[in-house]
Amino acid sequence: MGYWSFYGLAAVTIWILMTLMWLLSLKLKNTSIVDIIWGFGYVLVNWVVFFATPDEFITRKWIINILVTLWGLRLTTHIFLRNKGKPEDFRYAAWRKQYGKKWWWYSYLQTFMLQGTLMFLISTPLIHTQATSTPASIGVLEIFGIIIWVIGFFFETVGDIQLEKFKKDPSNKGKLLNTGVWRYTRHPNYFGDSAQWWGFYLIAAGSTLGFLTIFSPIIMTYFLIKVSGVAMLEKSMAERKPGYKEYMKTTNAFIPWFPKKNI
Repeated sequence: MGYWSFYGLAAVTIWILMTLMWLLSLKLKNTSIVDIIWGFGYVLVNWVVFFATPDEFITRKWIINILVTLWGLRLTTHIFLRNKGKPEDFRYAAWRKQYGKKWWWYSYLQTFMLQGTLMFLISTPLIHTQATSTPASIGVLEIFGIIIWVIGFFFETVGDIQLEKFKKDPSNKGKLLNTGVWRYTRHPNYFGDSAQWWGFYLIAAGSTLGFLTIFSPIIMTYFLIKVSGVAMLEKSMAERKPGYKEYMKTTNAFIPWFPKKNI
């Protein structure tokens, strides 16, 4: 297989996964499963391309294999447990009501194929790393990428754990979580997710022409900040959560830093 054939293989893999999940969502009448399989999709694409390449025992590839599997399976498990037993996400429920009988088809294009397209674009550092065998050794970029990934994994994982624990405590009802990693950033999970993709990119950049996949972490970070993450939550949180406006004045929205004094 040639270099571009691996991208074709990845695209077909994503299309099959998303189509199957779409059919399952119709049966379950719950489109929220697209969020659950988001992380798993990258793990699947990575391993499919890895096993299709002739050179499987290159250190850089195995670094990517381990890190993306940890990231993807943790995220999938977290979202599955968070959504278990709950109704369809309000966004999809609103679209279902808006499109009525046409939703079965719109959900395929507007939700599953759109997220599938994003998955393909964002997964390019993974695909490139698996499809490129040179240089065989790892260098400073890969080491720096691992460090950035570890920092991101820490903030995302610890942030999710602390938030879930906070929500389960009845005494915290109506209160604001501003301790732990939430003391240093208002969105540690989103920052962590972004940092891990910059880590994947830096590892890919250590391979020949891997630096060209920089659009991947840029797209992921843009969506986390401007579309589906920070921007979507900030407005509603400021309006309905007591103390959130003060929290915004003292704590960075995204990149962790020490809290500022509220003057």
